[in-house]
Amino acid sequence: MAGLQPSTPAPTEIHLHRASATLEVAFDNGARYELPAEYLRVLSPSAEVRGHGVGQGVLQVGKRAVKLVNIEAVGHYAVKLTFDDGHDSGLYSWDYLHELGRDQARLWQGYLDELAAAGASRDPQ
Repeated sequence: MAGLQPSTPAPTEIHLHRASATLEVAFDNGARYELPAEYLRVLSPSAEVRGHGVGQGVLQVGKRAVKLVNIEAVGHYAVKLTFDDGHDSGLYSWDYLHELGRDQARLWQGYLDELAAAGASRDPQ
């Protein structure tokens, strides 16, 4: 597939579970992950979230209730996710989705630690 590195697991299934607000992704290496909408939103690969350089990221707060409303394929290498708060500018590559699943516990804890250090909340204001 174009755009994939030889070691990049490719998704075999992608399902949006609206009731549980999760994205389920299965990969050809046998891995299967359920990724909550809030997790995907706060770790969006978009410049709006990550910034345009090191240290320029913007901590996402108040996203506990965010929902996924659409998934759109982008070529053979990524999906564009649309959230009910209007965010839709991140392209989630197969590599990134696999990383989010594989490292979910560590990445989520890092986000929670950042929130605590900023005195911020997952709850909408």
